Amino acid sequence: QIQLEESGGGLVQEGGSLRLSCLVSGLTLRDYAMGWFRQAPGKEREWVASIHTRDSDTYYADSVKGRFTISQTISPDRVKNTVYLQMNNLRHEDTGMYYCVAKSPGGRLFDAADWPYWGQGTQVTVSS
Repeated sequence: QIQLEESGGGLVQEGGSLRLSCLVSGLTLRDYAMGWFRQAPGKEREWVASIHTRDSDTYYADSVKGRFTISQTISPDRVKNTVYLQMNNLRHEDTGMYYCVAKSPGGRLFDAADWPYWGQGTQVTVSS
């Protein structure tokens, strides 16, 4: 059974930091992509960042580049991997539900429809 379990959301003031974590388990693909989307109230889901398990290549949305860092821990058997999102210098507009995602490599990173596996989400609220 494929599971994505997020943690680490919360309330923080503008300029502050938060670190999100997501345990991805059950995927039998040797290599895949993990990432994060977010959704603010009344808005569509927005791709934030992605990383590939094979080579650790990272990709960021322009809105978070230079402030957010995505990273990963790969288990020796590659069955349980963890993806992190370190968020620094948070802004009020970063507020939203953050979702951990996973998929096979390829496709369009920024398109939510291309990501078949989603976590339940963790709330991030940045107060101004």
